[in-house]
Formats: sequence, C-alpha cells, structure tokens
Amino acid sequence: MQCNMLEARNQLSKLVQAALAGEDVVIANKGVPVVRLVKVGAQGFSRKPGAWSGLPKAEADWDTPATNAAIADALSGCEFP
Repeated sequence: MQCNMLEARNQLSKLVQAALAGEDVVIANKGVPVVRLVKVGAQGFSRKPGAWSGLPKAEADWDTPATNAAIADALSGCEFP
C-alpha cells in the first residue's frame, strides 16, 4: 500500500494497523516513495538479572594512590592515538 503524506497524516492509525498486520506500507511525497512503515521486532535476547554475579570481586585496594601510580608507570611508555 502506498499513500501520500497528507493521506498518511489523516489515516495514520489505519496505516499502523496495516503495517502490524504485515502489509508493506509506503508513504510518498508528491508521488515519490520516501519512507516505509515497519513493525518493530522483538528483542533478540532476554536479560537475566545477576548475570555478572560470577565475576571476580575487585580487590579492596583497587583505587589507592599506590595502585594508580603503578598503573600510570606501566602506561607511561605507551602511545595513545
């Protein structure tokens, strides 16, 4: 189904229902197709709460000045873009 902008504005709910039913809905501007209405697909995966719970815990001193200095020294010779 193809319709012009003005018709699409006046018939939006009908066009959305047609797209949800699987019909190809194209909206044209002065007879030239410009957009297509499509149904948004479902998410490809499901999230599971606690998925990161098995990761190792950070050390208690992970953000001390000594640790930060050691990291800075280790990276001092590296070149970054």
